[in-house]
Amino acid sequence: MTRSTPESLVVPCVSASGTLTLANRLLNHYGARQADIEAVLGTTLTALQDPDCRLPAERHYALWHFALTASDDPALGLHLGQIVEPDRMGLVGHILFNSDTLGHALREYTRLHRLVNEAVDIRLETVGESAVLTWGCDLEDDYCIADMERTVSSAVARARHFIHPRLHIESLAFAHPEPAYREEYDKIFACPLTFGAEETRLTFASRYLDWRLPQRNPYLYRALLDQVNGLLARLQSRKAFSRRVRRLIARQLSSEQLDADHIARQLHMSRQTLYRKLKQEGEGFQGLVESVRQQRALRHVSEDRYALSEIAFLLGFSELSAFSRAFKRWTGESPGQYRERHRQNSAS
Repeated sequence: MTRSTPESLVVPCVSASGTLTLANRLLNHYGARQADIEAVLGTTLTALQDPDCRLPAERHYALWHFALTASDDPALGLHLGQIVEPDRMGLVGHILFNSDTLGHALREYTRLHRLVNEAVDIRLETVGESAVLTWGCDLEDDYCIADMERTVSSAVARARHFIHPRLHIESLAFAHPEPAYREEYDKIFACPLTFGAEETRLTFASRYLDWRLPQRNPYLYRALLDQVNGLLARLQSRKAFSRRVRRLIARQLSSEQLDADHIARQLHMSRQTLYRKLKQEGEGFQGLVESVRQQRALRHVSEDRYALSEIAFLLGFSELSAFSRAFKRWTGESPGQYRERHRQNSAS
């Protein structure tokens, strides 16, 4: 009998409103069937209409993969990002464009983005006369090319619509390989581009940060901010510290330095403080290591992308037999049996 993943696992989620927008686009413009969309999402479109609904990020990304096939448009993310619909921006979007200055809006963007997508972290830094907006994913599995294309394309399109039509970008770097449709990037962004970077980065002149937003409404901003801060507080209560530790563990699964002392140093604290903060959230360090390994193991084995010996190495096991024993403890099956069952299910 197959066991499920641990209940303590905090899965990064996205706001269902963005997923619903993509689903409606597929229904109304590309002739996709609602039943097929719901099968990909594992839920109904009616459920997504709840303003408080949140969906696992991996389900949202699965819909993007489905969308690329259904639309027959490999650059769909870039193209959808160029559609500016002020009435459909969502709560966070309205807060941003009712902020006082562009710098104020971007600081709110970095603070509130977890409401939109918990799998992606955003930073704003000033380097000399340039400002750098960075989108980063701690886990490789949390990076979806189409979704990142839509995010950056939308940010640029909205900035040019609401702030200035000739807003200049100094450079753009994307954390994925250069696609076959590179010319679409050139048309949309009109700036120097690089691909295969460590993180996705948009660089522009820091003087833009002082630009006052032309359509700002301070009264609407304050009213919306009270509402969104309440949503953010509820979200941040979801084991925020242990989620951060989990991401550090996931980055270093195959490293010989994966121990509590090494993780604690990265967090600038002692091992005792690490243990105490995890305990406050009902977690333990070894339990987190185990659950991260289990989550990665289930995904890698079912995807059939790596040989089992390679998966054992990626997960930090000294030999295949140790990985096999752990996998059977987690699922009740050997890795080979689990992989074969998934192959048969995919073929049927």
